[in-house]
Amino acid sequence: MLSHVGVGTNDLQKAKKFYDAVLAVIGSDEGVVETVQSGHKRLVYSDGKDLFLVSEPINGQPATIGNGVTIGFLCRSEEEVVKFHDVAVANGGVSIEDPPGLRAHSGFYLGYVRDLDGNKLCAFYNPPK
Repeated sequence: MLSHVGVGTNDLQKAKKFYDAVLAVIGSDEGVVETVQSGHKRLVYSDGKDLFLVSEPINGQPATIGNGVTIGFLCRSEEEVVKFHDVAVANGGVSIEDPPGLRAHSGFYLGYVRDLDGNKLCAFYNPPK
């Protein structure tokens, strides 16, 4: 249903260091820096199917978070959720909500962090029933 998801950043180099480390946990290669037609730069992460973009805002305004927006990253195990969370925090992210773990109301194993620009990220694993 989705072609890509993108977030803004106010410091592309810091965002690259953060996302290269965090997304490596779930098997992503390093982000590729592209310059778009407007001259702004963005990072492109792809697994060959899905795209995740981190971009300098094209309108020239500061990047801000979307209140109520969460970007979820699919993990292959509970351990990978914890590692995603811990690597994010070790690279300047902020742990939010409950610690990584099973959520009784949904049955999902989740870990939440905010990136360096305040964007809310979720490491997501759906354990077999």
